[in-house]
Amino acid sequence: MTNTPSPATRGTTDLPDTAIGRIPQQSGTRQAGRSRAYTSWVEQVCREDAGARSALRSGLRKDLDSVRRMHRLVAPWLPEQRSADVERAYYTVAAMIAAQPRSALAAPEQTTAVPGRPDDEESSRSARRRRASIGTSFATAVTEGPRREKEMRAGTAESRLNLLTRQSVTGLHRHLPASVGYLRSLGVDIDWGQLLDDLGNWRNHSGRISRTWLQDFYRLRDKDIARQAADADEKELAAHSTVPASR
Repeated sequence: MTNTPSPATRGTTDLPDTAIGRIPQQSGTRQAGRSRAYTSWVEQVCREDAGARSALRSGLRKDLDSVRRMHRLVAPWLPEQRSADVERAYYTVAAMIAAQPRSALAAPEQTTAVPGRPDDEESSRSARRRRASIGTSFATAVTEGPRREKEMRAGTAESRLNLLTRQSVTGLHRHLPASVGYLRSLGVDIDWGQLLDDLGNWRNHSGRISRTWLQDFYRLRDKDIARQAADADEKELAAHSTVPASR
């Protein structure tokens, strides 16, 4: 059993002034900054502490009454003012992060903005620029795969994404881990902070979130198709230009 404490339970002298080292203030904290700080911290804990990672992974596909090992790690990060859906999202996303192969856990990004300050204007703008939906991740699985596998991946990705967009809150929690596992098996990055926010807001805003996921997927996929067509045309023109003229 690991003894690694969560940020809220460490002494203040032990806390580095970073987003993954301390919990943002409960009041005045922007949601995007808190979500990114939390998921970055979970990734760090999973890299560095096998016991904590095991505790978080144990909650995969379980309801909140069956995840006792997770509470000491997740509870200190929960916003004071939260819905049941937001609370459940914090646990589900942490479990999905922990369920990745350890080699897939990304190192924290270096940034010149003041870390640990999600209410900082520049930090918030930077976070918004980098955020990507699960639809973007599915499109990446298609567009960056080997050519011979793209057609298969396109059908699988589209089916999985459409299935997710039709789910209730409970259904989304049930199906999402398998889809995320599929994406991570292909080496596709997940924007965990954005996924946390989408999952927490699904009940009230599933229409808007689903639309964003699908639009991101089709926009990026079709852009890749257009790029491939342009490349093919260019190669064909180049080939014709090298053919000697007949006498």
